[in-house]
Amino acid sequence: MSNAPAGTTFPQQAIDLVARVDQDRWGSVRPSPYETARVTSAAPWLPGEARRVGYLLDAQAPDGSWGDGPEPYRLLPTLSGVEAALAVLRRATVSGDVGARLAGAAARGLTALRALPPAGPWPDTAAAELLVPGLVSGVNEHLAHATEEAPGRFHGLTVADRLAIPGGYHEGAPAYVAARYEAVGALPVKLHHTFEGVAGHIPRSLVPDADGLLGSSPAATAAWGASTPAAVERAVAHLEPVALRYDGLFPEAAPIRVFERLWVAAALARAGLPAATLPTVRGWVDEIYDPEGVRGAPGLMTDADDTAMAVLVASLVGRPYGPEPLDAFHNGSHFDCYVGEDTGSVTANAHALQALVSCSQRLPAEGGTDDPRADKLCDWLVGRQRAEGYWPDKWHASPYYSTERCVRALAQHGGHQASASVAAAAAWAAETQRDDGSWGVWDGTAEETAYAVKILLSAAPSAPTPHQVRALGRAGAYLDAVADAGTRHPALWHDKTLYAPEAMIEAEILGAREMLRIRHL
Repeated sequence: MSNAPAGTTFPQQAIDLVARVDQDRWGSVRPSPYETARVTSAAPWLPGEARRVGYLLDAQAPDGSWGDGPEPYRLLPTLSGVEAALAVLRRATVSGDVGARLAGAAARGLTALRALPPAGPWPDTAAAELLVPGLVSGVNEHLAHATEEAPGRFHGLTVADRLAIPGGYHEGAPAYVAARYEAVGALPVKLHHTFEGVAGHIPRSLVPDADGLLGSSPAATAAWGASTPAAVERAVAHLEPVALRYDGLFPEAAPIRVFERLWVAAALARAGLPAATLPTVRGWVDEIYDPEGVRGAPGLMTDADDTAMAVLVASLVGRPYGPEPLDAFHNGSHFDCYVGEDTGSVTANAHALQALVSCSQRLPAEGGTDDPRADKLCDWLVGRQRAEGYWPDKWHASPYYSTERCVRALAQHGGHQASASVAAAAAWAAETQRDDGSWGVWDGTAEETAYAVKILLSAAPSAPTPHQVRALGRAGAYLDAVADAGTRHPALWHDKTLYAPEAMIEAEILGAREMLRIRHL
């Protein structure tokens, strides 16, 4: 979990973490089976294919699936792994032994896919409505080729093994979306990150240019290179530095430097940023803050979530920046993450509320006043709380993350309505603690336990109830034990599939443990 030796104090751990994040130009996420398979399939011209093929073979689970989390989350990465295995077999670029292993992996993956619930429910991950049907079509096209042209190469796999479109998805969605934007004459930036989902359906005139990774995505960049042969050399130049950072493999987004730095800084600030980190964090803010809005990574759209966090962190570390960049995202009652968003995000709006409140608390001495949007935003968040007391969100699989964000924002805003909402969330958290002192949506995790600790501390800033004191004490013991064991953080964050931003998770856990220590809990 942490690189710090036993007995290292919070200030030193925070200093070390900030320095590590500052020195990493890409970000601390693990390689993605989905993304690595997409690059393997689309980019045979990229050096290092043997490394990627070996990784995919090793990353397959005993049940034949790929990816993290419960079965529904494994649909997309397993489709990606199967399609990539078949694409490599079709190219006939591997030895007979490796080909046999790939065919076996594809067969096991097809079995795993057929064992999934036929109609989900499927998780709300990025562009799944385009990526899933596109991959099913690709798998079936490879299997048809196996039957018609190269049955021996596929070791018995035939068109009879083809897949049906999972319930809730539509076969024609990629072509429909591509046709819609062809009629408009432009592909929106929001589709750059998942460009591989429409790459086979758009005309050359709509293929976007890429000065770096297209949409910060290796898969999108590989698909861009494949659909634009003249750009292959540029695609290689964009992909090779990422492969170098991730040992020949690829994460779902690179770099995540903006996202990582803002979330790390905010998590540590709640427990108290050591003075030695302030020059570095202020340097991050000066680099990231943009009056036109902040992008989570190069090639993405500006978004309210990263913009709100930039405003918040600027306020927390005393930089002279205000909330004006958020103006472009306000829709009258709350903030849209980006133009053209389909579903709103409570965590992005909780970050916005924190930013507005923090700026209002800092700016009166500078002639500022309370932001009138804060009250409306408080009402909007309260209205989206589930009856049980928690909030779900599209950017994270766990309600503990989104609930902690909402509780923190509402507790800072204050007022009777907010206080009642915070109390309900704290009651839910207290009721859902596991026997070992942890919390978790699927299994107990240190990350989710850190969020639950912060929920309870936000709800009782001065005098926790005896029940809360016991719950927090058990949580602290769990976090200490897991930290000492060096447990790997499971993937809980939503992109195209689940991922784990490790430095951000470490900051949340480190902050929660320090907050417990300060409170003698």
